[in-house]
Amino acid sequence: MIVMMLCLRAGPGFFQQLAKLCVFGKENEHLPEHASPSRQQDSSMGQSASVLMFCFLGLQGSYLTWGLLQERIMTFEYGGSADQPGEKFKNSQFLVFINRILAFCIGVIVLFMKQQPPHTVPLYKYSFSSFSNIMSSWFQYEALKFVSFPTQVLAKASKVIPVMLMGKVVSKKTYEYNEYLTAIMISVGVGLFLMTSGDVTQGKGKTTTIAGVIMLVGYMSFDSFTSNWQGELFRKYKMSSIQMMVGVNMFSCLLTSVALIEQGGFVECMAFMLKHPTFVMHAVILSLCSASGQLFIFYTIEKFGAVTFTIIMTLRQAFAIMLSCIFYGHPLTLLGIVGVIIVFLALFLRIYANQRAKALRQAREAAERSASNV
Repeated sequence: MIVMMLCLRAGPGFFQQLAKLCVFGKENEHLPEHASPSRQQDSSMGQSASVLMFCFLGLQGSYLTWGLLQERIMTFEYGGSADQPGEKFKNSQFLVFINRILAFCIGVIVLFMKQQPPHTVPLYKYSFSSFSNIMSSWFQYEALKFVSFPTQVLAKASKVIPVMLMGKVVSKKTYEYNEYLTAIMISVGVGLFLMTSGDVTQGKGKTTTIAGVIMLVGYMSFDSFTSNWQGELFRKYKMSSIQMMVGVNMFSCLLTSVALIEQGGFVECMAFMLKHPTFVMHAVILSLCSASGQLFIFYTIEKFGAVTFTIIMTLRQAFAIMLSCIFYGHPLTLLGIVGVIIVFLALFLRIYANQRAKALRQAREAAERSASNV
């Protein structure tokens, strides 16, 4: 649909324009400096903190609700009665598909309603992050069969470090020593908190195998590539978060629908939807949460980059456990409290270091301007 929209605007030579758009993209129009993304404009610390808090709350709200609904759909029965047992919905891939298709439709509607910057990225480049996102999910689910719970916790808590390393590969980024230090502090703090949350007993009796380690490496590699690749597209092509959302979800819909058609999942899932209207309502709400979460994902990556986004999503796990401790009275151990303190110290250190570097850069630029005016 979005391809049709872009090509119909291109005039005659539909197929030639379509092929050019998919492979080379639209010719890059030289935008004035003020048309670049807002993250390139100087803003005060208070404004940056407000936008970051907005992204943090949006991501937490969307994905905490999404997680609760997903658990409801996948673990509870539908249509049960006193004399007849219910049945569970088992096809998680179909849930991924309807999440992506709704997000794609919402993005297309916004594209028609709101003026967007010129679209210059070749369409095929969206497929890379779509494929890596699907592969990271597959590796994550498969890894759970072969690794112990402590290994899972440590891998998820240390995601910030692989994202930084992948940033050096994808975008040739360089990081300061304080950024590596805060990444390690966040990983250690979140790991301590999660390991002492009481859920560690879930992994009792399961040992980590070589296959499990390979699966975890695959999961972390694809997951870190996804956010870094999207950040690189934002940097290079100056697109909007809505354009990114539409492009990525277009390819995600294609890839997941091919898998569902091959496995015959569409017929089975449609029959389940016709039989259980309550499931349809749950699935729609789940998809809306997923779509809003994607808006916040792309907006956060556009404004703050892949590393900040990964830190927020890493903290999501600790935040969910903290809420559980508050609402359900689960005990919080001393090591868990130490972990929380380490995380907050790391975050304050990162904010301080970033603001100091920004102040030094502004002072240097001011000095250069003064020297050039002499």
